[in-house]
Amino acid sequence: MMASLFSSFDPSTNLGMSFNWMSAYIGMLMIPFSFWLIPSRMNILWTKITLTLHKEFKVLIGKDKIKGSTLIFIALFSLILFNNFLGLFPYIFTSSSHMIFTLTLALPLWLSFMIYGWINNTTHMLAHLVPQGTPPILMPFMVCIETISNIIRPGTLAVRLSANMIAGHLLMTLLGNTGPSLSIMLLNFLIITQILLLILESAVSIIQAYVFTVLSTLYSSEVN
Repeated sequence: MMASLFSSFDPSTNLGMSFNWMSAYIGMLMIPFSFWLIPSRMNILWTKITLTLHKEFKVLIGKDKIKGSTLIFIALFSLILFNNFLGLFPYIFTSSSHMIFTLTLALPLWLSFMIYGWINNTTHMLAHLVPQGTPPILMPFMVCIETISNIIRPGTLAVRLSANMIAGHLLMTLLGNTGPSLSIMLLNFLIITQILLLILESAVSIIQAYVFTVLSTLYSSEVN
């Protein structure tokens, strides 16, 4: 039962270069070029979203930092959001529910922030290990705690995103598997429940993409 349940997250092919992972980019590649040139409701909505994210990330990172530094985080938000939404469609591989995808996004970002911070702002990074107002007797313990907290950051980012994607898909799979054994009345109730759950998962897709990006932005602001 458990093997068949989690098999919904397995790639459908075992080729050396599986086309399943192309779903991570195919959603953005399928957007017609005219979408960015011809004004439309969706184009205006997406422009407003990106401008809002740009203003928020600019505040988190700092206005005096490198111009255009928010672009990488807006692109990261777009990539995760497209993958989360594509995973809600039938027969589309959900790449954001796999640790190999989420950790590939989180680990290089965290490593780049740490390397940049320890090379250029060594004193600040050392001072960040001991919060202000910590009693001297607790300083060695706080250094250990803060060090462990920094090390597990990419893991928590990756696990949070993949776990939330897996939880919703498993619940929809469980409800869908009970459909053939239900009566007509219960089947109608199940369909309504699935629709409501799909709306909830759409909201979770947006929230998790936003949380992943905001936390990455906060991590980058700590090294400056």
